[in-house]
Amino acid sequence: MDKSWMHADRRSLKFQIGVDNFLKFALANASDKSSICCPCMKCCNIDEFSIRVIKDHIYFNGICTEYKQWKWHGEPSTMNNDRVAESETVDFHPDLGEVGDENSGIEEREDEEISRDSNEFLKFVEDEDMPLWPGNTKTTKMNAIIESFNLKAKHGISDHCYSDMLMMIAMFLPEGNVIPVTVQEAKKSLAALGMGYEKIDACPNDCVLYRGEDLTEAKICPTCGASRYKLNKDDVPREGVPAKVLWYFPPIPRFKRMFQSTTTAKALTWHVDDRKMDGMMWHPADSLSWKLIDTKWPEFGREPRNLRLALSSDGFNPHRSLSSKYSCWPVILVTYNLPPWLCMKRKYMMLTLLISGPKQPGNDIDVYLQPLIDDLKVLWDGVEGVYDASLTPKGNLLEKRQVKCSLTLES
Repeated sequence: MDKSWMHADRRSLKFQIGVDNFLKFALANASDKSSICCPCMKCCNIDEFSIRVIKDHIYFNGICTEYKQWKWHGEPSTMNNDRVAESETVDFHPDLGEVGDENSGIEEREDEEISRDSNEFLKFVEDEDMPLWPGNTKTTKMNAIIESFNLKAKHGISDHCYSDMLMMIAMFLPEGNVIPVTVQEAKKSLAALGMGYEKIDACPNDCVLYRGEDLTEAKICPTCGASRYKLNKDDVPREGVPAKVLWYFPPIPRFKRMFQSTTTAKALTWHVDDRKMDGMMWHPADSLSWKLIDTKWPEFGREPRNLRLALSSDGFNPHRSLSSKYSCWPVILVTYNLPPWLCMKRKYMMLTLLISGPKQPGNDIDVYLQPLIDDLKVLWDGVEGVYDASLTPKGNLLEKRQVKCSLTLES
């Protein structure tokens, strides 16, 4: 079945014919014709609607171009057929008897584990290797998204303007290009990098974060009585406009991504595999603090992949006017496992919190550290499903990974 129409312009006749054929195919294979998975970029086969609603969604949001095997709409899987054909061939070894059934079962289970735990990362790899249009060898889909997002952030382009810009670029590119046409599509592609974030409302007086069962729905600070939302000229709260916001970037998905890179995963064990040990101070691993942790928690110290982190924070003025007293505070994690020429590079400094102003949090910074500390506690207990790409050519699925954090606050 021809699926090239999925990459065509939505206004083209090819796209219209393709959508009609797809809807007929989905309707013919649907068990419930009023509840069919919607493959648009917004729903991603999670929500179910009627054919008429799905058609509107596809034209408005675009169809998910990564949905190449229409398994949710009745298309048989070619992967299963290939596996059946492969299982019919059995290698025979005189000394070992028939092999292939037992060993292939083990390999198949490993493949299932890896694909399940690394699904989002593999999707990112697919986008990284996908050319921007058929025949292009210079630019990939992911490169185009990252470069355009850098321009968006640098020049303060709004979401609506960014979406219009993407649609205009798509018109100028050759037919069959895969550049996203909305900001939502671009963000979904970048989400595979582990770049998701949470916006948490905070008390303007730095008393509490509105999180957890007790405070999620609260509108007034239980400590100082200040309104959760900004006040207009009549001192009436503006519903939905928080007075102060904490931006939280969860570190756990990004740590997993580090182990899924062969180069980075190998660099994370440099302090054990390649560090020069001559009694001199070459690396944080030569420090007394590092050795104290190894002595106090020997089981933790025996695993070289366990991460040693430093936490640092400082305030800065994001506005160009030097007369402004606005102070914004980022909280950054630094991974000390890396070699000394890498651990302080900007690409390995992990932004975890961004505390908005206008004033510095001071001693109340511990209030804003709560979500980060909660994740670090989870990491200390161990995170399941960490895929280490450096162990074998095929990789290895580690059962648990622990993280130890050494804190350094700078002001």
